[in-house]
Amino acid sequence: MPARRTPSRSTAPKASPPPPPTFPGEVLAPDEARALALHAQGFGVARPRRAPRAEDVLATVDRLRLLQIDSVNVLVRAHYLPLFSRLGPYDPALLDHLTYERRALFEFWAHEASILPVRFHPLLRWRMERKAWPSLDRIRKKRPAYVEAVLREIETRGPLGTSDLTDGGGRAGAWWGWGEGKHVLEWLFATGRVTTAARRRFERIYDLAERVLPVDVLAAETPSADDAKRALLLESAAALGVGTARDLADYFRIHPPTGRALVEGLAADGRLERVRVEGWKDAAFRLPGTRAPGRVPNATALVSPFDSLVFERARTERMFGFHYRIEIYTPVAKRRYGYYVLPFLLDGAIVARVDLKADRERGRLLVRATHLEPGADAERTVAALAPELTRMAGWLGLGKVAVERKGALAPALRSAVSAGGSRS
Repeated sequence: MPARRTPSRSTAPKASPPPPPTFPGEVLAPDEARALALHAQGFGVARPRRAPRAEDVLATVDRLRLLQIDSVNVLVRAHYLPLFSRLGPYDPALLDHLTYERRALFEFWAHEASILPVRFHPLLRWRMERKAWPSLDRIRKKRPAYVEAVLREIETRGPLGTSDLTDGGGRAGAWWGWGEGKHVLEWLFATGRVTTAARRRFERIYDLAERVLPVDVLAAETPSADDAKRALLLESAAALGVGTARDLADYFRIHPPTGRALVEGLAADGRLERVRVEGWKDAAFRLPGTRAPGRVPNATALVSPFDSLVFERARTERMFGFHYRIEIYTPVAKRRYGYYVLPFLLDGAIVARVDLKADRERGRLLVRATHLEPGADAERTVAALAPELTRMAGWLGLGKVAVERKGALAPALRSAVSAGGSRS
């Protein structure tokens, strides 16, 4: 009787989940990516030993490409803080001079409302010319004669704020409850017909662009929208050091799908270099020839919530392992860290969160809460944070630092501030 055969078992391997995506190009460790970002953002450069000058301010703005403007003034206006973070105590009047007198900088919608070098004006004309200002454009459609009257009044009378208009109009019902006059002025600003001539107690004063901006800037050739966006994406890569396509697009608020397609094209043309950062889901890009420095900069800085180092929150979490949300609009009872919380940067890591307020009536920098990040060294953090708070208080013209009790670092920080000679 023939031997019975045992059915053979399949030797085919079992199906396994697909491997994580891989991308061509160099592989960067997280520390290398962070070092690239910090250097690109100006934290690899030593602060001047002398008082910062106008040229230091201009070079820093040029390096960052833009400073975001925000109206919250609980500490200091947002566009002044990034310069303090990188230069140390400087005269904010230097930035005002460069923007509203020397005209080396101008205001426009770049990453939200921003101050940026005038060389970017031609690259943003596509945004001025676009038809995608529906909330602002309603006033032009609703009251075209009024829009024309406001423009004619600026032409005739010169720089005007909303309160200077002969006819301020009625309520517009949109955009922070603006009246029609403000609505029209902002529409004219967004479309490039007028620009910011000055600020009066933070109120924007508008004038015709041709009477404010340098002649050579206005005469510069206007690139096509796609060419301008490509140029802006390359500027973003220089400012960020390394970033995903979404990171690069976000810097100048380019529509993400459009930005992604243009970034891929720039990589195909060799104008961007594709790399992989360990732990990042998506491919990253940098300018060709950009290499990580030998070590992460050991910068010490309090960083504004609107600083370009951290204003893209998903990138901040990816780069620093730091989950960051500003809680200005969060009800008091639901706030976890505070109203106006600044990340504290030390040795290339974000090690603490500090809720700050300029108590101008009592002449003090109020530290409302201080929270240590997981894994950070409390003693080292306090030793670096105390003198930085004292420097900030002096820069703001406040006589002392007052540390309130909230947060695990508060007791040690109070002692360190007092030992440093600033009463709390």
